[in-house]
Amino acid sequence: MAKVIAVANQKGGVGKTTSAVNLAAAVGMCGKRTILIDVDPQGNATSGVGGDKRSAKKSTYDILVSREDPKNCIMRTKFANLDLIPASLDLAAAEIEIIDQPHREAILKNAIAAIKPDYDYIFIDCPPSLGLITTNSLTAAATVFVPIQCEYYALEGLSQLMNTVRRIKRQYNPMLDIEGILLTMYDGRLNLTQQVVAQVKQFFPKKVFATVIPRGVRISEAPSYGMPVMYYDRNSKGSQAYIDLAREFLNNNKA
Repeated sequence: MAKVIAVANQKGGVGKTTSAVNLAAAVGMCGKRTILIDVDPQGNATSGVGGDKRSAKKSTYDILVSREDPKNCIMRTKFANLDLIPASLDLAAAEIEIIDQPHREAILKNAIAAIKPDYDYIFIDCPPSLGLITTNSLTAAATVFVPIQCEYYALEGLSQLMNTVRRIKRQYNPMLDIEGILLTMYDGRLNLTQQVVAQVKQFFPKKVFATVIPRGVRISEAPSYGMPVMYYDRNSKGSQAYIDLAREFLNNNKA
C-alpha cells in the first residue's frame, strides 16, 4: 500500500516542483513503483517528466471537479517505475468549482485510495499557495515534504506552512507528519547559507535531510527537455544529489 507524500511550500522559487520531479524519478530509479500527481495549476511537474498539460485528456482537474477515477488519468512516462497524473490548464479554476462540494477537503484523499495498492510511493506536487487544493493534498498525505531555499526569508515561509500543517492535523488529518525539510540551492561558501541551515536545524532538529541540493545548471536545464536531471545528465552534481536524497528517503522509510 502506497505512502502518500505531499511536496509543499507556499513560497515560490524554492525548488518545490524540481524536488518533486527529481525525487519521484530517483525513487523510481531505485526500483520502487512511483506515481507523481500534479495538482499545481502551473503544471511544471507534468512537463518536467515529458507530459503535456495542453493535450492531457484526463487530469487532476477531472479528479477534483468531476470525481473522475484516477486510474483513467494515469500517464506512463518513459522513466523507470514512474507514472504521472498530469495537471491541465483548467486546474486554475478547480478551487472555485469545488468550494461548495460536500467534504471538499477530502476529494483527493478519497480518489487516490483506488490507486494506493498499485504503488509504493505517491508524490503530490502542491500549488505554491495554502488554498483548497493544498488542503486536499495535505488531507490525503501521510507526510509533507518541504523544500526550502537557503535564503533569508526561508524560515518565515516555513512557519506559515507549519501553521497550515497544524490546522490540517487538527481539522482533517490527525496522522499528518513532516517527512523532512530539504535544503535547496545550497552554496556552502556563503555565510548566509550556513546561518539558514543552523536555524532550520535548531527548529527541526530531527527533520532536516542530510542531503542538500546544490545550485546547478543541469538541474535548471533538465525541465526544458522534459527530463528529470538524473536522466538528462547522470554525472552532474545535481543528479547525484537527488539520487542520494532518494536513498536517504528510502532508508528513512524502511519498515
